Amino acid sequence: MKIYLIQSLLFLFPKGLKLLTSDNVNNNQLAKVVGYTFPILITILFLYFAFRGINLSESFLIIARSAIFPLILYMIVFFLSHLARAIRWKYIIYSVKNDVSMFHLFGSVMVSYGVSCVVPRLGELYRGLFLGKWEGISRSTIIGTIVVERIIDIAAFALAALISVSIFQANLYDKIVWLKTSLIIGFSFIFCFTIFLIFLVKFQEIFRNGLIKISKKFSDKVASRVKSIFDTLLNGLSSIKGTKNVIFIVVWTILILLLYALNSYVGFYILGLDSSGSVTFKMAWILMTISSFGVMIPTPGGTGPYHAISILVLTQLFLFGNEISAAYAILTHFINYVLFILSTLFFIYVVNRQREKKGLQKETFLSVFNSGKDEK
Repeated sequence: MKIYLIQSLLFLFPKGLKLLTSDNVNNNQLAKVVGYTFPILITILFLYFAFRGINLSESFLIIARSAIFPLILYMIVFFLSHLARAIRWKYIIYSVKNDVSMFHLFGSVMVSYGVSCVVPRLGELYRGLFLGKWEGISRSTIIGTIVVERIIDIAAFALAALISVSIFQANLYDKIVWLKTSLIIGFSFIFCFTIFLIFLVKFQEIFRNGLIKISKKFSDKVASRVKSIFDTLLNGLSSIKGTKNVIFIVVWTILILLLYALNSYVGFYILGLDSSGSVTFKMAWILMTISSFGVMIPTPGGTGPYHAISILVLTQLFLFGNEISAAYAILTHFINYVLFILSTLFFIYVVNRQREKKGLQKETFLSVFNSGKDEK
C-alpha cells in the first residue's frame, strides 16, 4: 500500500503544483507564502510516505556501522562527478569566453547545489550570477548556457533511463508506474524546446523586434534593456559551436553519468549492502537514473523525493530490506547535502579572498544581483 501511495504522489505531483501556482491565487502575499511553504509541505509529505512503517532506530544503527574506506571513496567520486560537470560547462561556454577559470567554474557549480539545498531551483540562478561576477561575463549569457546545459541533462538522463529499462531483468515500467509517462514528457519537452531554439536563432530579428515593440510601450529605456538582455541570452543559448566542442560535451556527459552511477555503487559498500545480497554496477545505474527524477521535484536538495524513490527502488526492484534501504537513502543524501553546503561556503570564502588581494569587491548572495556597467 505504501509503495502505491508514493508512486501516486510522484505521478500526481505536477497537477498539484499547477493548482497551487495558478491564477486562482490572486493575492501576491498569499502567493509568496505558498511559494515558500509548498516545497516544505512536499518535503514533509514525501518523507512521511518514505519512512512510514520503517524502524528508523535500526536504520541509524546500520549507519553507525558504516565502512570508512568506501565512505572516503564516495566523497572522492562525489567531487569528481561535479568537477566533470564544471569541465563540460567549460566546453559549453567556450565560444563566450575560452579562458574561464576552472576554479570559478567548479566553485559556481558547487554554489548552485549548495543554494538549492536551502531554496529549491534558486541555485541555478546563483550559479550564473556568481560566475558572471567572478569572470566579468554577461550574466544573461551565462544563464543562457545553463539553460542549454539543463536540456542536455534532461536528454542524458532520459536516455540513461531507457538504458535502465533495457538492462533490468523484468518490465521496469510495471514496477515504476510513472516512469513511462515521465520519459514521454521529458522527450516531448526536449523536442519542443529544440524546435523553439532553432526558430529563435533562425528568426531572431523577428523575435527581437517584437519584444522591442512591446517593451517600448513602457519606455525607450526598458526597450533598450530588453534588447540587451535578449541578445546576451541568445548568445548563451547558441553558445555550443564547433564539432570538437560538441564531441567533448558528449564525452563528458557520458562520464558524468558513469561517475554518478559509480557514486551510487560505492554507496552500497558503505552500508554493507553487498552482504545482504549481490550488488552490481547495473543496479547502481538503475538506482541513479530512477532516483534522479526525485531531484527534479522542487524540494530543498531533493529532500523527501530522493528518499522515497531510493527506498522504492532498493526494496521493490532489488528486494533489500526496508531498514537498510532507508539507511542508504538517509546517509547518501546527508553526505551530499553537507558536502554541498560546506563547498559553497568554502568557494565563496576563497574566491572573495582572492578578489580582495586583487583589489576587487567581495561578492555575496546579495551583491551578485547588482549590475556593473558592463553587465547584463
